[in-house]
Amino acid sequence: MTPDEERVGDHIDILLVEPNPGDARLFAESFNDGKLLNEIYTVTDGEAAIDFVQQHGAYAEMPRPDLVLLEPRLPGKAGMELLSELKDESALSDVPIVVLSSSDVGEDIARSHGLDADYYIQKPVEPEEFIQFVQSVEEFWLAVVRHPGED
Repeated sequence: MTPDEERVGDHIDILLVEPNPGDARLFAESFNDGKLLNEIYTVTDGEAAIDFVQQHGAYAEMPRPDLVLLEPRLPGKAGMELLSELKDESALSDVPIVVLSSSDVGEDIARSHGLDADYYIQKPVEPEEFIQFVQSVEEFWLAVVRHPGED
């Protein structure tokens, strides 16, 4: 079997909003190692994320993401402001947004601002934690997104 044949699940286009290039690389490598069939597109700030989902400018030919992974600490536009804009974006009404929180406190802060992401996952700190993170995203995708009425 080739590596591509070993991948599991449906194809997922993931938009990763992550300003740290090292973390973005670890995310991409971990998803590849997790053998999920996906394509990860990375932007580093909120303005680029809005352009990507609206398919403007340099992102005109990009696919609409199936899933958005959002690091809330961004340069320029604040992550909470971006989350609010993404939630209001009609093109994303059925696209889950996962906030990558650095701790349980991150989720509390987002909720205290009246913003609810579809899901919160604690962002990995150590490289070996990224595989567990990928498994969490896969579980979320399979349980919540792919089978929403089958609780």
